[in-house]
Amino acid sequence: MTDTPVTHPRQPAEPAHPSGNDLHLDLPATGGRRAALMAALREAIRSGRLAPGTRLPPYRSLAADLGLARNTAAEAYAELVAEGWLTARQGSGTTVAERAEPAPTARARRPSARPGPVHDLRQGQPDAASFPRSAWLAAGRRALTAAPNEAFGPGDPQGRRELRTVLADYLARARGVRTDPDRIVVCSGFAHALRLLFDGAGAVLPAEANGPLAVEGYGLAFHRSLLAAAGVTTVPLPLDENGARIGELTDRPDVRTVLLTPAHQFPTGGPLHAARRAAVVDWARGRGGLVLEDDYDGEFRYDRQPVGAVQGLDPERVVYLGTASKSLSPALRLGWMVLPDHLVDRVLAAKGEREAWASALDQLTLAEFIDSGGYDRHVRRMRRRYRDRRDRLVAALAASAPHVAVSGIAAGLHAVLRLAPGTERSVLKAAAYRGLAVDGLADYRHPALAAGAVPAPDGLVVGYATPPDHAYPAALAALCDILPPPA
Repeated sequence: MTDTPVTHPRQPAEPAHPSGNDLHLDLPATGGRRAALMAALREAIRSGRLAPGTRLPPYRSLAADLGLARNTAAEAYAELVAEGWLTARQGSGTTVAERAEPAPTARARRPSARPGPVHDLRQGQPDAASFPRSAWLAAGRRALTAAPNEAFGPGDPQGRRELRTVLADYLARARGVRTDPDRIVVCSGFAHALRLLFDGAGAVLPAEANGPLAVEGYGLAFHRSLLAAAGVTTVPLPLDENGARIGELTDRPDVRTVLLTPAHQFPTGGPLHAARRAAVVDWARGRGGLVLEDDYDGEFRYDRQPVGAVQGLDPERVVYLGTASKSLSPALRLGWMVLPDHLVDRVLAAKGEREAWASALDQLTLAEFIDSGGYDRHVRRMRRRYRDRRDRLVAALAASAPHVAVSGIAAGLHAVLRLAPGTERSVLKAAAYRGLAVDGLADYRHPALAAGAVPAPDGLVVGYATPPDHAYPAALAALCDILPPPA
């Protein structure tokens, strides 16, 4: 018996150039082949696995895939066309009929997502609407065109050489960092860098060997939680108008590492004083320790020249940590560690042989974006935009709440509003009632920071970069409305 398709008035037409989707069907080992194929196709359509409009593979291809005679597949298709399950048109192949709606299936109800705030003035992210989509897309196209074939393989855990090379040049020019490409390790952000240094069996600075970590008295609770989960005890350094009190490190002989935000203390604002910058490097040299420098928003300075990186004072005693999260977007998940030479191999060992986080394609795009000047242009544009946002915040406060002091505004993407003692909690309640998302200063205070060492002022941490342009005036109005009157 031949395997040539029979002539049948209902047989669906095959397109001149066979096309269609791959199709997985489970047929029983016994019984009629045509009936089994038809039953399997009906069930796939009923269940919704084959949605209306889905193109099926040509019957010749399906027959070959399932080990059936061509006539069997052709006749099954023809019968289902006659029943209304499928539609066949000359030159277009066979598709699931639009009227073949799947039967509703019971599914567990997902809890409805909580509605977002009406006004969002939380710190921590740039204006998402300002991401340079066209310039990034163009850089990505150029990067992919020039990429070598090996770029699409497993990758180097240290990061793409192209990105490390342009980062070394950019950081030297813009932030005063002294490095070369071989001392840079690409990671997926600041939290990932902390995990490489402190967490897991292969941690570079394990708690049992390295001892407690000194941190600033105010900082992100998320980072403290991450360190605590890794078994790291954090020791808070009091803050004053000159930044962290570096001199108090000498009173803790068990501390060999300190984590600082020297360019712009987070969240209180202000740079670490020049004398303290030198003092912390001297401390690290004398103790045989390390300074971890979190340069989270180093590009955004408004009223003065940028403060260079502490790393430039001693590249062998400072680990410089930077990301694209504030300058571009946290969605990129791209960061970098500039390491002392003796730590590079240890960080790579902790990271592992296969890069599981930062996309090599995003790394190539960022390298091209920086190298072409697009990154500098974007930063300059955003610096102007954020300066304008900051000025509008200051002007709104001066007009509606002149009794509220605002600080930390010479740089960064947020400001701190000082409130009268005992008012922070009530102001946050009023903000929640108005649908205004804003952070209280108390949330950033280290729980072990003694009240006697540093007063615990009431305040708000206001992120002026987050709202889109059209929503910013209303967010400022809501903020001014919930501020308490003068005492």
